[in-house]
Amino acid sequence: MSTASTPPNPAEPPAFHPGLIARSIAFFSGSVGLGIKVALLAASNALAVWALYVLATHHRWPALGVLVVATLLIDWVYLAPVRWTLPAKFLIPGTVFLVGFQIIPILFTIDVAFSNYSTGHILARDQAIAAIKINSLQPPANGRQYDIAPARDSSGRLVLVMHDETGGKVYLGTPKGLTELSKSDVTIGATGQPTAAKGYKLITGAELFTLDQQLRDYKVPTSGGAAIQPQGTAIGVELKPTLRYDSKRNVFVRITDGKVFHDNGLGSFVSGPDELEPGWKTHIGFRNFSRIIHDPLVRKPFLSIFVWTFVFAAATVFSSFAVGLFLAIVLDKRGLRFQKLYRSVLVIPYAIPGFLSLLVWAGLLNDDFGVINRVFGIHVPWLFGGNVFSWLPFISWPRIAVVLVSVWLTTPYFFLVSMGALQSIPDELTEAARVDGGGAWQIFRRVTLPLLLVAVAPLMIASFAFNFNNFNNVYLLTGGGPYNGASSIAGNTDILISYTYKLAIASGKGSDYGLASAVAIIIFFIVAGISGVSFWRTKSLESLR
Repeated sequence: MSTASTPPNPAEPPAFHPGLIARSIAFFSGSVGLGIKVALLAASNALAVWALYVLATHHRWPALGVLVVATLLIDWVYLAPVRWTLPAKFLIPGTVFLVGFQIIPILFTIDVAFSNYSTGHILARDQAIAAIKINSLQPPANGRQYDIAPARDSSGRLVLVMHDETGGKVYLGTPKGLTELSKSDVTIGATGQPTAAKGYKLITGAELFTLDQQLRDYKVPTSGGAAIQPQGTAIGVELKPTLRYDSKRNVFVRITDGKVFHDNGLGSFVSGPDELEPGWKTHIGFRNFSRIIHDPLVRKPFLSIFVWTFVFAAATVFSSFAVGLFLAIVLDKRGLRFQKLYRSVLVIPYAIPGFLSLLVWAGLLNDDFGVINRVFGIHVPWLFGGNVFSWLPFISWPRIAVVLVSVWLTTPYFFLVSMGALQSIPDELTEAARVDGGGAWQIFRRVTLPLLLVAVAPLMIASFAFNFNNFNNVYLLTGGGPYNGASSIAGNTDILISYTYKLAIASGKGSDYGLASAVAIIIFFIVAGISGVSFWRTKSLESLR
């Protein structure tokens, strides 16, 4: 009797054991993920509500509308059960950061470049007019000074109990005017300040220090347009305006001689060379760019710094590349003893934070106690005539020092890049060139270097753009100095970016953000133009591949 063989059972699939990432994704899905999503959206909506309030108080209606639409759109993308919105959920965070940290600063810089935004021109027009009125208040010829004590009346309103030491009288000062009080109702302290007043509660202690803003705005009118204003919490001075604002003509008139200050359309009231302060922020077209061309105080240092910036960036890049390539070729030889140690030592400057290295170099090159100057001045007296060598007072040597330190910091980068590029060149090419009778220099110039530039040229362009704006290497090392006396802003080692920084904080009457933004835009177009042309020209190297 034959029995049919039963087919073997198919192999069971292996049990699935989810990893940590899979378990984490599963945990944050469902109700947990929904809760986290709602919490994050609630936080972002709360931030949006605060931003809406700020924009509304400053009457920024277009920005307010954009914020409302963007907030509603983000909420809908993350909460709507629609599958096609899934890519947007990943794009929105990056887009928000791109707009917040790139687009908005760029647009703000462009806006400032076409304005007079600077020290003395930061307020709105109405605020500037109010500030000019306050600044015009001066003590009149017969003005008086009072010892004051802030107090509350029976209704809780702020009033001033005042003592006139000259006449010995006491007054109650309110926004309506002065009212004389009986001496018997007021107690005067040893310093002449009222310490008690019948029917009024004098303000003392912590509450007194919360009245700064109220006291600054408090005025007690007297006669002839004058008013008594508190100068702190203990003194009140009678002040009278020296300027009168005519809103119909939009001018300020000096009361003493009738001199008229007109709006010059550039954010200031002027009369000939005289200008009232403060001014206000307004758009002035291409005037900041015109100053770079026509204003000799700006044009002369700008042209000098412009040329030096090119020299600094080019010298740093080409010198660093040459040194880095030389070291890479030397250490690329097989069988070299301590090869790894040499490579590690050469990378140390690249591993140390740059700003720390620059501060150390600034100390080493110091005129008075720098190690390098002392070594050269004392141990090698013939080199500099027996004197301690000074890096800062001369025009050329400080620039040489800046370039040398920049090369020291940049060489490890090109050493690593050149090392990797050299190892990617096939040995067959160099062997074939050697068989054809090529010498070492011919092989390097006609084979190694062209193939090396295919990979390194774009990095050299990027390094040039970086060093063109290398603020740290200049400002932390020399502060842009030394100064030759012709300009208190532009130093002999300043490059365009450090010059722009100084313009923004120490130009003219103070900070000149409009001019600094104009220079920043020029820097952008210069670097973009050089980079674009360089990348276009380096396309010819692609045929070598």
